[in-house]
Amino acid sequence: MSDETVPDRGRESGGTAPSPGTRRPGGRTARTRAAVRDAVLAGLTEHGYPGLTVEYVAAHSGVHKTTLYRRWKDIEGLVADALDLAGEDSWVPPDTGSLEGDLRALAQEVVVSFTDPAVAASGSAMIAAAFQSERAADALRDYYTERFARCEALVERAVRRGELAADPDAAAEAGAAHCGIDAGALVRSVSAPLFFRLFITREPVDDTVAEQAVAATLAAAHAGAFTVAGRADASSGASS
Repeated sequence: MSDETVPDRGRESGGTAPSPGTRRPGGRTARTRAAVRDAVLAGLTEHGYPGLTVEYVAAHSGVHKTTLYRRWKDIEGLVADALDLAGEDSWVPPDTGSLEGDLRALAQEVVVSFTDPAVAASGSAMIAAAFQSERAADALRDYYTERFARCEALVERAVRRGELAADPDAAAEAGAAHCGIDAGALVRSVSAPLFFRLFITREPVDDTVAEQAVAATLAAAHAGAFTVAGRADASSGASS
């Protein structure tokens, strides 16, 4: 069992010691984090957050529990870092050549991620952990914030192709490259109905439900629901 650790540079140089889960690029540290991440996901899937223990992670990662306590402090730290590591991947949003195709591909990713037996359990377990740990919730929020930020390119392409109406005035006010369109809100509207069925009402999701989410999002986008200036004008009109 490996006892790989981050050196205590606080004592070596007079500085502060590394925080839990401190990363050094590549090498043994990267392999350790990956092994710990895999063990955390396996433990969450098998036992859920309440049943996950440092002893389980040590036994299934090959990393001594003393190292786990030193670097990650506790289960919350282990779960949060597993999500952080998941967010460091090279995922990019689909580029099918049309906004409708891109949104459909995103919806299909959600459906597959939470219905394919090979991968569904670990993703669901991570989301369940976020309901029981504030640090896990923060890490999950950061994970999806980063995902939605990457999807801004999807909206920018749609504007350039003329599929979404550009609003130069709104872009100037918001400083947005995608012409005043709230890309995050647009992309969230595709996944929101799917996540609602998966984790609130516990209903099944399939291709039909995904298509409904895509159609609703496209209709809203074409009606200007995600245009920043449009929302601001509507709000001022309602208050007058």
